[in-house]
Amino acid sequence: MLQFLADPAAHLAVNPLDASSLLAAFGALGIAVVLFAETGLLVGFFLPGDSLLFTAGLLCVPGATKGPQLELVQVLPAALVGALAGAQVGYLIGKRGGRALLRRTKRKSLLEGVERAEELLGTYGHGKAIVLARFIPVVRTVLNPLCGVLEVPVRSFTFWQVTGGAVWTVGVVLAGYGLGSSIPSIDRYLLPIIGLVVVVSVLPIVLELFRARRARRHGGDK
Repeated sequence: MLQFLADPAAHLAVNPLDASSLLAAFGALGIAVVLFAETGLLVGFFLPGDSLLFTAGLLCVPGATKGPQLELVQVLPAALVGALAGAQVGYLIGKRGGRALLRRTKRKSLLEGVERAEELLGTYGHGKAIVLARFIPVVRTVLNPLCGVLEVPVRSFTFWQVTGGAVWTVGVVLAGYGLGSSIPSIDRYLLPIIGLVVVVSVLPIVLELFRARRARRHGGDK
C-alpha cells in the first residue's frame, strides 16, 4: 500500500516547484492537492501540473527510478479528483468574484495567461478552448474563473472541463508510465524528458494562437 505521507522531516525540505520533491513528500495526496490549487485557485498558477503528472506516471513503474514508488490505482483517481474539482471551484470563483478578481493581480505571467485564455475562447469557442487549456500552463489556471466571469452555462462548462481534465490527467500519467516501462534507467534522462513534455504540450497551441493573432492583425490592416 502506498504511503500518502512520507517522513515528516521530508516536508521541511519539500520544493513546491519540483515534481519529484512534491511526490516524495506527499505521494498521491500531493497530486490531488497540487492539481486542485493549479486549476482552481489563482495562487496556484506556478505549480508544476504537467511535470507532476508525468513524473507520477514514471514512479508507478516498479524500479524505473530511484524515487518513491507510486501506484496507478491511486495516482489516476487522485489526479482526476484534484483536476476536476479544482476547475469547478475556479469556475464558481469567477462567477461570484467577477473579472476584477483576475485583474487584481500584478503578476505579469498571470495577466498574460488571462490574455491567452481570452484568445483561446475567441478563437475556438467554449468547448474546444476549455479542453485545450488543460494542456497550457497558467492558461488552465485562469480559464476556469474566466468562464465563470463570462457566464458560460454551467452544464456546458462541466461537460467540457471533465472531458479535458480526464484526457489531460490520464493521458499525461499514462505517457509517463509507458515511457518508464519502455526505457531502462530512465532516471538519467528524467529532467530533459520532463522539459520536453512541457514544451511539446504547449508549442502547438502557442503557434496556433500566434497564427490567429497575426491573421487578425492583417485583417485589421485592410
